[in-house]
Amino acid sequence: MGYPEDALAPQEELLLHRHPHWKSLVLPVTILLVATTIAGFLLGTVQARLDGAAATVSGLAVAALWLGIVGWRCVPPFVGWLTTHFIVTDRRILVRTGVLTHTGIDIPMGRISNVQFRHGLLDRMLRTGTLVVVSAADDPIEFDDIPDVQQVHALLYRQAFDAHDPRPGDGSTARYRRDEHDHRESW
Repeated sequence: MGYPEDALAPQEELLLHRHPHWKSLVLPVTILLVATTIAGFLLGTVQARLDGAAATVSGLAVAALWLGIVGWRCVPPFVGWLTTHFIVTDRRILVRTGVLTHTGIDIPMGRISNVQFRHGLLDRMLRTGTLVVVSAADDPIEFDDIPDVQQVHALLYRQAFDAHDPRPGDGSTARYRRDEHDHRESW
């Protein structure tokens, strides 16, 4: 069993596991491509114009500069993306982030009072957005760059609704229901 199954309680069912949307990696990948192109051009120029020790030292300086830029601007966002988990189970929402310092948020389904989403034009084209979860006594919690945010919103709404309004036959009190065939309302 791998993550996130290791984080689940016994009899808890995993419904959804997502990393942030890939759009959060566009800038780091662009920086990687531009830095690699420039480093390759500089290495070619250095090798063509310099000889011996000067070429070696200049080549090492270009490689060190490239490694510094990639290590500073590309690796941390990728590791952050890889180690951020948005998980929905039949009982709760879990969010886990971090490598050295782990951060976690757990929201029980029964405590969710409101689920919202928002996304602009670009987010709609990329099928992503911000999910806003309001629990019973807390301030709203926003989760950015959730892939397929509308589907996640619908899933959370159904799960939260089921947690607040148990199905008949499970020992709960009778519920208001509507007969679908003759449209009569009854208890």
